[in-house]
Amino acid sequence: MRNIMRQWAPKKWSELVAIVSLSTTFFLFIHTRELSIQLDLEKLRHSGDEAGDTSDLVLVEDIRTELENERIKYGKLDPDALNNTKKANKDLLFFNRVPKVGSQTTMELIKTLAIKNDYHYHKDRTQKVETIKLTRSEEKWLTNLVSFFSPPSVYVKHVCFVNFSQYDIEMPIYVNMVRDPVERVISWYYYVRAPWYFVERKRAFPDLPLPNPNWLRKDFDTCVRRGDKECQYLEGDERDDFGQLTEFFCGQEDECTGLNTEVALRRAKENVEKHYAVVGVLEELNKTLTVLEHYIPRYFKGAKDVYWNDVNVLSKINRNIYKPSVAEETKNIVRKNFTRELEFFDFCKQRLHKQYLALNLDP
Repeated sequence: MRNIMRQWAPKKWSELVAIVSLSTTFFLFIHTRELSIQLDLEKLRHSGDEAGDTSDLVLVEDIRTELENERIKYGKLDPDALNNTKKANKDLLFFNRVPKVGSQTTMELIKTLAIKNDYHYHKDRTQKVETIKLTRSEEKWLTNLVSFFSPPSVYVKHVCFVNFSQYDIEMPIYVNMVRDPVERVISWYYYVRAPWYFVERKRAFPDLPLPNPNWLRKDFDTCVRRGDKECQYLEGDERDDFGQLTEFFCGQEDECTGLNTEVALRRAKENVEKHYAVVGVLEELNKTLTVLEHYIPRYFKGAKDVYWNDVNVLSKINRNIYKPSVAEETKNIVRKNFTRELEFFDFCKQRLHKQYLALNLDP
């Protein structure tokens, strides 16, 4: 018992006191917990409601009309033509997950479905320093690792897109998720300041220094309005906080690293169209689950039922109860520097919508 206590307790009591002291800073936000959770659950329930409810026939008819107008707008859509799953010669799924887009929830859903749909689930281990850009030798090692798994298998890792074919290895079935880029950076900003985050990191890696209390207390509104370096989001910036959504889809090249650049946007779009079976959208979860079920049934059969049957657990995974609201004025300031990031987000939303329309499902 004493050995276990020594393993998990900080080496010095002063460190424990410091951790507790830093943690109390965030208890100011605790009063928002229940309200935040309830509001989010209501949104999820609303998005998950069956549109065929006979108590609201007018709404159903409006939805049908809207869908028909959309189908006329896009013309005849072929789900087979919009599905890259068939291009994979090996039955391996690679979820190169973007942070703070609901990826933890998606990962847990995939893990649950692995039992139901009989496939192998593999996840990268927690790392002291998360590296999403790899050297050539690291890229080759990763491609060999993924191809080594026995099909059908899933591998999950925070990493930018890797082109397996450049190493003469068959491409896996790529999937990922996206989220409004501004909401995502706000989520990340408070995620790394949450007490449980740095406490868990300290436990896993005891030599990591404790964060500065002034940095912990700084809110996002102040950070942006004051023009602090971490909240400037300047075009071309090479950031270490995973601030670029496009970077994860652009790839490993140096030109993919700069924030909000034209080349990163262009290459990210090209890779999504060519290599990704599905890129889901956190704000359109029901549509995402529907498309995943139909376009990659081997891995996502029954995804909607599994999610909504366990929504009270899955919807709270990695939820940060310490994240306060951010002023719309602050968000608008950041949006001005996220033009291409937002364009990519809209591109992914439109692609998902077209994949959904092609299924020709009734509301």
